[in-house]
Amino acid sequence: MQEFDVVVIGGGPAGMAAAVSAKEEGIDNILILEREDHLGGILNQCIHNGFGLHTFKEELTGPEYAQRFIDKIEEYKIPYKLNSMVIDLNKDKVITAVNPEDGIMELKAKSIILAMGCRERPRGAINIPGSRCAGIYTAGTAQKFVNIEGYVPGKEVVILGSGDIGLIMARRMTLEGAKVKAVVELMPYSSGLKRNIVQCLEDFDIPLKLSHTIIDIKGRDRVEGVTIAKVDENRRPIKGSEEYIDCDTLLLSVGLLPENELSRKAEIKLSSVTGGPEVDESMQTETEGIFACGNVLHVHDLVDNVTTESYNAGKNAANYVNGSRFNGDKIEIMATEGVRYTVPKFVNPDNIKKQLEVRFRVGEVYKDSYIAVYFDGTQEMHIKKRILTPGEMETVRLNKDMLLKHKDCKKITIKVERE
Repeated sequence: MQEFDVVVIGGGPAGMAAAVSAKEEGIDNILILEREDHLGGILNQCIHNGFGLHTFKEELTGPEYAQRFIDKIEEYKIPYKLNSMVIDLNKDKVITAVNPEDGIMELKAKSIILAMGCRERPRGAINIPGSRCAGIYTAGTAQKFVNIEGYVPGKEVVILGSGDIGLIMARRMTLEGAKVKAVVELMPYSSGLKRNIVQCLEDFDIPLKLSHTIIDIKGRDRVEGVTIAKVDENRRPIKGSEEYIDCDTLLLSVGLLPENELSRKAEIKLSSVTGGPEVDESMQTETEGIFACGNVLHVHDLVDNVTTESYNAGKNAANYVNGSRFNGDKIEIMATEGVRYTVPKFVNPDNIKKQLEVRFRVGEVYKDSYIAVYFDGTQEMHIKKRILTPGEMETVRLNKDMLLKHKDCKKITIKVERE
């Protein structure tokens, strides 16, 4: 059995940033395991720009952003294995993986960083009635066909769901000569970034139909059209509001799920809201020595935030290998009244040097509201927000003085208040 100080599962932006950070903290015995044949993860097929404004202070495409970290991995001589699928992980930090060169491998790690990313929800998860014909793809699959394989999946397109990948693919398909008939969204608001709604839909006159869903798919061998309908406040189709749209392709952008089968095998506690592990301020899961970062933890809107989070995970995994432990008294951070979840879920004030960034998403659109932070019953922050939307991740920063002032605090609560 091979032994390593740090094993990173996943060679996307999160895994690479975590490995680079661990290396910069003095850890040499690192291994990255990546199931694809290239490092870079999903960024390799995200050829649009808009990446790196925070991390590198310039606008990059997805492959360019990934390459910055691939270059670092090569410069630091961090070992990695491609085409390597991790098939088992246990709480004793023993990893079973397989690849064509080594066959089945057993690896023992002092510390593990989970960076497996996320996957798309397929048609089967949303129960759309209708025939099971060709021409139905997740938006990410269509993106890979167009940007990596060089195939256009169809000519007349309807997109269900207004997540960022769906919005970006509306623009991409239009640029490739397809006609995007509509983007259909179940909720009364888009789940994508505002800039993507403007740049990908409004700039190309693509209609966004909010509070609508698809109630039928027509077609025998190939999609011939879809029937959409308006939904009420309970998200049930309203009779008489049906509309038929001719199309040969349906793209699904109906949410992302953190890829946590391995986390379950290691008996790591997962959040019922995000589907990712519950972590503390060091990005450590409930299982000592196993850390998590990136989209396996919660779905991000900006890769720059993934990088910040992953640097933190890599640094703390290195500290763990070097003998640091993060097991002091922890305060639970509670998400309530409009706030769906927080990352981290727990904080040990002793481990905070200057400040702690807490990231979260709200559950609906709020206008002219406040983000309020309470230490037990005492309000410490009341931040005015012109608009809060589920598509945009929010951050509050808790400084060390605040935590010291409330050193006997039992819980920190983050909520949305109207005034």
